[in-house]
Amino acid sequence: MNLALWIATGLLAAVSLTGGTTKMFVPKQKLAALRGGEWTRQASVGFIRTIGVLELLAAVGLILPAVLDIAPFMVALTAACWVLLMLGAAIIHVRLNQFTLVMVNVGYLALASFIAWGRFILEPLTGS
Repeated sequence: MNLALWIATGLLAAVSLTGGTTKMFVPKQKLAALRGGEWTRQASVGFIRTIGVLELLAAVGLILPAVLDIAPFMVALTAACWVLLMLGAAIIHVRLNQFTLVMVNVGYLALASFIAWGRFILEPLTGS
């Protein structure tokens, strides 16, 4: 189970790093032109960058606490926060009638839920 949790965590961290980097460094106009980026048309640049920062922090929070053995409970907490982020993303995509992207959000939500459940309940990471 530990291996499955690490694989899921690595995948979610990669998704988070990619999404965060895109939201931080791609101009709003280019984001709005991308499929799935239509939501940025009504969002401020500050809001988009804030989501980007949160996603970058999530990438860090999913991996570093366990690897460095410093506050490893943060992995499960970060995954739980990712669930909330994906709920918000799914709501936005429902409002835009982008049901394929809602399913992507639900997939990420399920992955994050698995990690949170696994690290809170099944195989908690413990600090030494």
